[in-house]
Amino acid sequence: MIRLVSWATLILGCLYFILPLVGMTEFSLKMRRGEYSFDAYAVVFADPRFWETFGYSLALAAATIVVGVVLVVPTAYWVRLRLPQARPFVEFVTLLPLVIPAIVIVFGYIRLYNTSSFLPLTGSALGTDILLTMGYATLALPYMYRSVDTGLRTIDVGTLTEAAQSLGAGWFTILARVILPNVMVAVLSGAFLTLAIVMGEFTMAALLNRPAFGPFMQLLGANRAYEPPALAVIAFAITWGCMGLMQLVTRFAKHERAKA
Repeated sequence: MIRLVSWATLILGCLYFILPLVGMTEFSLKMRRGEYSFDAYAVVFADPRFWETFGYSLALAAATIVVGVVLVVPTAYWVRLRLPQARPFVEFVTLLPLVIPAIVIVFGYIRLYNTSSFLPLTGSALGTDILLTMGYATLALPYMYRSVDTGLRTIDVGTLTEAAQSLGAGWFTILARVILPNVMVAVLSGAFLTLAIVMGEFTMAALLNRPAFGPFMQLLGANRAYEPPALAVIAFAITWGCMGLMQLVTRFAKHERAKA
């Protein structure tokens, strides 16, 4: 009886998430009256703004991943190696982006870094891009930190560090050539989650007036009927593709570890 209830709950949960996606996908295929077609997708892909905003967000996602790795990997490593008593505080700080709305964060950025401040980042396109990258790194911080921290738990950080130091390695060499390769799967998991977050984020990019993919989705949704569902399906495909790559990388890493 318990197994039956469990399966029924699982099936209902799947239907709750899958049916709206199926309905949205079907609607996106009805642009041509009386038959299914990919006309809406063709219109989306033919729009130069799609490729412009998609490429912009992709470049920002790459920059955000680099910033996240440079910030999180040394921090998580040092906390695990030397400052275990600081773990509760660090975990609390990394969880803050989950409870502080993005609109609050971006208004704080605008207030601190406007053209009349000591660091006028919003006064130029490059400065605004840097500010947006920092904002995205903040939003992705909970996921990147937990991915890296989980990866560090699977290795003996202390022994690896002592072995590297006994061979004359410095801290940079230890991080770059010993720790990072051993947690690469965890870093890639955090990177794929970061990519999914950046590609769909709207609030920060819209308020900072940058040509990102999220505001383009909203703009298209306000003026078209069939193209917005098609664009949403594409966004879902990107997100699920990132999740699939995470699973693939994790499984490949386990397979290689088992062979070793």
